Amino acid sequence: MKTKLLLAMLALLSASSFASITTDIKPMHGYIDNPASRAYLCSMLENKNCGPIQYEPQSVEGRKGFPQRGPADGKIASAGVGMFKQLDEQSVTRWTKVNMRSGENVFHWTLTVPHSTTGWEYFITKQDWNPNAPLSRTAFELKPFCSRFDGGAVPAREVTMKCNVPYRTGYQVILGVWTIADTSNAFYQVIDANINVR
Repeated sequence: MKTKLLLAMLALLSASSFASITTDIKPMHGYIDNPASRAYLCSMLENKNCGPIQYEPQSVEGRKGFPQRGPADGKIASAGVGMFKQLDEQSVTRWTKVNMRSGENVFHWTLTVPHSTTGWEYFITKQDWNPNAPLSRTAFELKPFCSRFDGGAVPAREVTMKCNVPYRTGYQVILGVWTIADTSNAFYQVIDANINVR
C-alpha cells in the first residue's frame, strides 16, 4: 500500500513539474526576410547545406541580453542552438550575400507568432572584421546602430523599421535581435551583406 501511494505521489509530482516547464515555453517565432537573413536564405534554398534551419528560419531563439549576455562567441548566428550549428560556419565564401547600401535601409520581420516585446536592436561588424573567423563580439560594434523599444507591446505579424546603416564597404554581417519581454529569450538573425556606399 505504501509503495502504491509513493508511486502515485511521484507521478503527480512529475506531472506538475512537466506542466510548469511546458507553460514556460512560448510559441513565438520570427525571421528577417528583407534584407534576407542567413536563415531565411536557407529556407529559400539559396544558402546550401544549412541543416534543419531550412525548415524553420523563425526558430533561432536563445538567451537575451546581447552583447552582455546571450549566445556565446562563435555561436551568435545560431543563438547557441545546437541543431542550428551550421549557421555558425563562417568564411568569406560560405554564405550568399545580399546587396545593401550605407544609409537608410528598411528591415522587415515576419513573425509567425507575435508576442510581448521589449524591443529590437541591430548591430554591424567593424569595417576591419575577419570574415573567416567565427562570429564573436570582437567582430561587432557593440553599440546598436538602430533600436526600437516596444515596452512589452505585442507587435503585428509584420514589423518594418527604417534604420541608417553606418558607412561600410564590402562583406559585412548585420545582427538583428528581437527581445521578448516576458521570457528570458530573444530571437537572433544575421544578414550577410555586400555593402556599397550610397
